[in-house]
This record gives sequence, structure tokens and C-alpha cells, in this order.
Amino acid sequence: MLSKKTKYGLKALTYIARKKCEHPVLISEIADQENISQKFLESILLTLKKTGFLGSKKGKGGGYYLIKDPENITMASVMRVLEGPIAMVPCVSLNFYEKCDDCPDEGQCAVHSIMIEVRDNTLKVLENKTLSDFID
Repeated sequence: MLSKKTKYGLKALTYIARKKCEHPVLISEIADQENISQKFLESILLTLKKTGFLGSKKGKGGGYYLIKDPENITMASVMRVLEGPIAMVPCVSLNFYEKCDDCPDEGQCAVHSIMIEVRDNTLKVLENKTLSDFID
């Protein structure tokens, strides 16, 4: 299930991208328009800034703006930053792999083989959906 943090992050990025203005967008504006707690949104936007999706400007006329073009921001990349692993179990994660404690042989594990298929099909969708798809 998609967390509220990731859902709100995607909504905020989409809002900023739709503005297509040369001025940064205020957190309060995004929070009001997207019905997101401003305090929670601040944390999300700060994470997106630290990971290279957003830039910010302080002071009068300040706010957040996209650093990358919307077509270069995949849903998978945003999810990994805000959510963590995309895989449903750690033993099939591409970026956050961990061996399962209860599984002596991944090659013989029925759950492992099905979860690889789930991961691959999920990634196929998430890697091919960009912020520009949310705007259109």
C-alpha cells in the first residue's frame, strides 16, 4: 500500500509541475490546494530537496521548484526516496536486498519466485510512469 508520505509527495510534485511558473511555489499554497498538513508537507519537501528533485528559495518570493524536468522524474524514483523498497519482500529487492531469516534456499522458495515476478511487473509500470504523466 502506498503511504500517505509518498502519496502527498507525488501530489505536491504534480502541483508544482502544473504551475509551470518561474517563481517558487509556497508550501502553504500546496498544503491548502492539496489538503495536506503543512508540517507533514514540509518534511516531505525537504526530503525531496535533499534527494535532488526540488530546489528552494528562502525569503520573500520563496518556496519550492522542480530541479528536474517532469518527464525525468519517475514514479519509481520518488517511491524509493519516500517509501523505501518497492519489492514486497526484502529478498527480491534490487536496491535494498536482505536475505530472509526464515528461508534457507531462495532458489527453492515459492514466495521468492512469485515475488520476483510481482517486483518486475510493478517496476515495469513505475519506471515508465513519470511526473509528466500525472500532469496530463
